[in-house]
Amino acid sequence: MGESNSQTKAYEIDEHPFELRHEVKRLNNRLDKIAASLEKSEFKDILDNYSDPKKRIITNLMAGISRGLGLSLGTFIVLGVLGYILSLFLDVPVIGEYLGEIKKYIDANS
Repeated sequence: MGESNSQTKAYEIDEHPFELRHEVKRLNNRLDKIAASLEKSEFKDILDNYSDPKKRIITNLMAGISRGLGLSLGTFIVLGVLGYILSLFLDVPVIGEYLGEIKKYIDANS
């Protein structure tokens, strides 16, 4: 029963065959690269974000508010610029009459 310890012998790095030492060094280099890429990708922050429901809710709420606000402001600006450009065409014979009617309708209802 004490024989199992004799089968597993602790080796020093210099005692290993060359191929095994080379393989261990290659695996260590690979693990270092993986660790560096995980640090670079901020994997810990991603895990923290998904493991904490309160933090995830707050993040998604803020993202939704900012998207909605950006969409509203963008629509307001685009429609304002479009209205200004269309107001320049009020003097054009065919288009101006049509736009003048739209302007009267808008002024009457506002």
